[in-house]
Amino acid sequence: MKKTLLLAILCLMLSAPQLQAAEHRIGGGANYWVAIDDIDTDNIDDNGISIFGSYQYWAGLFGLEFDVDLLPDRFGETAFAPEAYVLVGRAIYAGVGIGITYSDGDFADEPFYALKAGINLELLPDIYVDIFANYHFNDSAEFDNLKEKIDTDTVFLGAAVRFSL
Repeated sequence: MKKTLLLAILCLMLSAPQLQAAEHRIGGGANYWVAIDDIDTDNIDDNGISIFGSYQYWAGLFGLEFDVDLLPDRFGETAFAPEAYVLVGRAIYAGVGIGITYSDGDFADEPFYALKAGINLELLPDIYVDIFANYHFNDSAEFDNLKEKIDTDTVFLGAAVRFSL
């Protein structure tokens, strides 16, 4: 995973002549998320809705994306998840990312890694709609209200509206 991320960053740096045509986009959206494994614990939902703020930087076929997710009821706790992606493509794109979850007053012990794929459509000049899927994976997480660790691999389906600056 680390080699793929480094390769994507290297490709972005090699596209330096395209940096003059760089584009900055800011916006937000919503996700529906569901845990891959069924969680057999009462009072813990294994799916939900989250909202997020987003910034994208596009230079040619390469992009960087920075998001902050607000997950109001992630496995029974409110959580924030800052994350960063390296993207390849343009209208149809894919990428890899990394993030960390903050809940119950603490950051997670380990980051999560993510795969992302989507369709980025220009609706009007400087207004983009992004429809995408993410897969966040890590080993497991411990929660204060649970005795055992649970697998937190999660699939996100989402949409965002971004405005070109």
